[in-house]
Amino acid sequence: MAYWLMKSNPKFFGIDDLQRLKTDSWDGVRNYRARNFMRDDMKVGDKVIFYHSSAKPSGVAGIMTVSKAGHPDPSQFHPEHRHYDPIATEDEPRWYMVDVTFEQAFTDILPLAELKFLPTLEDSLLLRKGCQQLTVIPLEPKHWNTIMNMAEELELIPDETDSI
Repeated sequence: MAYWLMKSNPKFFGIDDLQRLKTDSWDGVRNYRARNFMRDDMKVGDKVIFYHSSAKPSGVAGIMTVSKAGHPDPSQFHPEHRHYDPIATEDEPRWYMVDVTFEQAFTDILPLAELKFLPTLEDSLLLRKGCQQLTVIPLEPKHWNTIMNMAEELELIPDETDSI
């Protein structure tokens, strides 16, 4: 199992939307490096941090799981779609997506401003200059564990016994 962080602007698609839908396709990614991660590396069962970007505050909103490995993004083939790519063909697609399934929403956002102070994340792509625009980022287990531990310490991860 691998770990990932995927960014979305919550004005367009947030953790609450995924929770309502349960499973959805992560489409519209138009960055070759992020595309390659989805096409070549992401596997069913991989754990993913859902990150709200371009938000106030930007940060970790919850957890999801890859439920379908990389497959062609159909929006690239439709001229009326905003993610249309006239060069892409069904025989030679250029853009890929994965399907993700909702696991858990945090009780509040774990802000990027807090994550920047964690020494364990210093070498993560999330904080590396030039990588902030990537919408799909691989995480090392130590990065995943650091973020999950911080969320637990801040009591952002709902305790399942609270609902009993």
